[in-house]
Order: sequence, then structure tokens, then C-alpha cells
Amino acid sequence: MVTMAPLEWRMKPALPATKLLAATAVIVLAIAFGRHDPVQWVLAGLAALGLITWAVRDLVRPVRLAADAAGITVVTGFATRRHLPWARIERVRVDRRERRGIRNELLEIDAGESLLLFSARELGTDPEEVAQALDDLRASLHQ
Repeated sequence: MVTMAPLEWRMKPALPATKLLAATAVIVLAIAFGRHDPVQWVLAGLAALGLITWAVRDLVRPVRLAADAAGITVVTGFATRRHLPWARIERVRVDRRERRGIRNELLEIDAGESLLLFSARELGTDPEEVAQALDDLRASLHQ
């Protein structure tokens, strides 16, 4: 079996920071405009808590996808990891769609019973580059 350093794709640090700033903005807006309305406070608190939870997930598990000779490891749920051996990976491709002038690309990993999707924001790079690197790694293992 080939031994090599694992390839990793991680979320850029700016994304969780942006989520934390958005949570702060929600609280500031609640203070500025919802002084006497408890419903606005509850909604602002829930929105801020959701954003903070989302940002904490990004900080706890910034590596969304890793690949090595044994297979790939992905983050699922809040912060759990799932390892899939290469034998379970049926296909790796980039799904491109354009809607209303906005182009969207997702890395699609078909693992039989599950379909894993990763955006460029989650990977920190272009999904096409990741798909090529995964294909190259898989091909090098079969030589």
C-alpha cells in the first residue's frame, strides 16, 4: 500500500469570523431597535445562537475533506468524522449549475448510499482542483 501525507481541504478562517460578526450585528440591532419587545429579543438571541453554533463548528472542524491511501474522511453532523474507503467511492465529479446568472459548483462524492456535496467555501479552493487531486490520488493507488 502506498503511504503518503494526507491531502486536506479546509474552510477559510474568514468564514467563521464572518459568522461571528453577523451574530454580533444581530445582537447590536436587537439592542438598537428591540428595547421593549421581548419577541425581537428572543428572535435575535436565537439567530445569534445559531450563527455562533455554526461558527464554532467551523472552528472545531475546519478540515472538511481529507484523503489518503485508505480513503476519504469527511465531517458530518456538527463535528463528527466519517471515513469512507476508496472501494465505497463510486464517483467523484463537479456539479456545475447556473441559475439567474449565478454559477454554482459543488464537489460531488458518490459513496453509494450517500452523496456528499462540498462547496468552494467549505473546501477553501476550487472544487475542480479537489476533484482532480482525488482522481490523481486514486489513480496512483492502482498503479
